[in-house]
Amino acid sequence: MEGDGSDSPVTIKNIERELICPACKELFTHPLILPCQHSICHKCVKELLLTLDDSFNDVGSDNSNQSSPRLRLPSPSMDKIDRINRPGWKRNSLTPRTTIFPCPGCEHDVDLGERGINGLFRNFTLETIVERYRQAARAATAIMCDLCKPPPQESTKSCMDCSASYCNECFKIHHPWGTIKAQHEYVGPTTNFRPKILMCPEHETERINMYCELCRRPVCHLCKLGGNHANHRVTTMSSAYKTLKEKLSKDIDYLIGKESQVKSQISELNLLMKETECNGERAKEEAITHFEKLFEILEERKSSVLKAIDSSKKLRLDKFQTQMEEYQGLLENNGLVGYAQEVLKETDQSCFVQTAKQLHLRIQKATESLKSFRPAAQTSFEDYVVNTSKQTELLGELSFFSSGIDVPEINEEQSKVYNNALINWHHPEKDKADSYVLEYRKINREDEMSWNEIEVCGTSKIIQDLENSSTYAFRVRAYKGSICSPCSRELILHTPPAFALMGSGGIQLEEPITAKYLEYQEDM
Repeated sequence: MEGDGSDSPVTIKNIERELICPACKELFTHPLILPCQHSICHKCVKELLLTLDDSFNDVGSDNSNQSSPRLRLPSPSMDKIDRINRPGWKRNSLTPRTTIFPCPGCEHDVDLGERGINGLFRNFTLETIVERYRQAARAATAIMCDLCKPPPQESTKSCMDCSASYCNECFKIHHPWGTIKAQHEYVGPTTNFRPKILMCPEHETERINMYCELCRRPVCHLCKLGGNHANHRVTTMSSAYKTLKEKLSKDIDYLIGKESQVKSQISELNLLMKETECNGERAKEEAITHFEKLFEILEERKSSVLKAIDSSKKLRLDKFQTQMEEYQGLLENNGLVGYAQEVLKETDQSCFVQTAKQLHLRIQKATESLKSFRPAAQTSFEDYVVNTSKQTELLGELSFFSSGIDVPEINEEQSKVYNNALINWHHPEKDKADSYVLEYRKINREDEMSWNEIEVCGTSKIIQDLENSSTYAFRVRAYKGSICSPCSRELILHTPPAFALMGSGGIQLEEPITAKYLEYQEDM
C-alpha cells in the first residue's frame, strides 16, 4: 500500500502532463486501464461509448475514425451513464451495444468485449499519484476530519480500511487499543481510498494473483484455468512485480544518468529547429521566385494576346467604317437621282450623251452596291479564344521535383454520398504512407468556401452531416513523416434533396437507410 506521500511538491508538479486524461484534458478521475495499456477516466469511457452508440444509426462503424482527443466530449445524462454501465444493456434489438472505440491516447481501436467497462482494471497507482499531485497543488487547503462535530478539526491521518480521515482525538475514539480497528492501516491525510486487495474484473470474487505475459495484465486463477487466458503464459504476481520493478528502476536510472546527453540533444534539437526555420523561409522565397517567373510569362503572353486582339479589332472596325461611308453616300445619292431626272429632260442628243455617260456610271455603281450587300469584315473572334486547358492541367499538377510519395487517387466507383459521404481512395505506395488528410468543402457560387481537413489512418472515411441538395468537392493527400504528397484530383459529389417517409402512427422517419448503406459499402 502507498505511504503518506513523501515526494516533494516540486517533483510531483513536474509530472503534470502524465496525469492528464487524453479525452477530457483534465486530471484523471478514477482512471481505467484500456487493453492498449493507456489510461482514461471512468466517466470518459462511458461518454465515448454513449457518443459512438448514439451515432451508430447515423454513420455506421467507421474504421478510420479519428476522434480527436483534443475535443471535450459532450456529457450525457446520468441516467444514460447508469444504463450503459449495466451488463447486457442495449438500446433496442436493432442497435447493438458499442464496445469498440478509438483510444484517445494512441487512436487505435479498443475492443472492451462482452463485459464492457466492467472488464477494465482501475489504475489505483495512477489514481494515488494524481491525489498526491492534487494535495501538492492545494497545500494550503487542509483535509478536515470526517467524524468531528461541527466545526470539524483538521485531520492528521486517514484510515484505508474505514475510508475516512480523522483528527487525533477522533482516531483514538474510533480505533481504540486492543480492538480489531487498532490494526487498521492508516496513512497521512488523503481523499484517495482504494481497496486493500485487487479483485479480478472477470471473476469478481477472486483475488488477482497472477500476471499474463501475453496480455500484459493481472489475472486470477480462474482466468488461467478456464477463462480467456487458459492457453497463455502466466507468472506469479510476485515474480512479475520483481521483474517489472527491476526493469523500470533500471530504465529510470539510465535516464537519470543520461541527463547531460539529453541536454545536449535538446540543444541539438534547438539548432535543428532554427535550421528548419531558415531552410523553410528560403524554400518559400525560392517558390515565390518561381511563381513570379510564371506570372511574368503569363503577363507577357497576356499582353501579346490582347495586342493581337486589339489589332484585329481595329482592322475590322476600319473596314466597317469605310463600308458605312460608302452606304452613307447612297443616302446622299437622292440628289443624284433628282439630277438624273433633270438630265433626262434634255432634248439635245449631243448634250445628253455628253452628260449622261458619267452620270450612268455613278448610278450603276450605286445599283450594284444595293444588289449584293456583304459586310466588309467578320464580327466573331472565335479564332482568338485562348486555349488554356493543357496549361491549366499542368499547373494543377504543379509540385516539387520529388516529394517521395505518389499522389493518392480517389475511387469514384466506391465513393458514395447521401447526407453522409463515404470516400474511398487507393495509393500506389500505400504501405509507405503514414497517414492521409482528406479535405472537403461545399461548392458555393457566391462565396469561396474554405477546405475542411480530417486526418485518416486508413484509405476510407465517412463524412457526416452534409447539407441536402448541395455540391461538395473532395480531395486527399498522403503524409510520410513530414513529407506531404500533392493533392489528388478533386471529386465532385452532389447530395440529393431531403425526403421523408411516414411511419406507422404518423411518426416521421427521415433517411432511414443512409447509415446502414454507407456502413455496408465501407465494409465491402
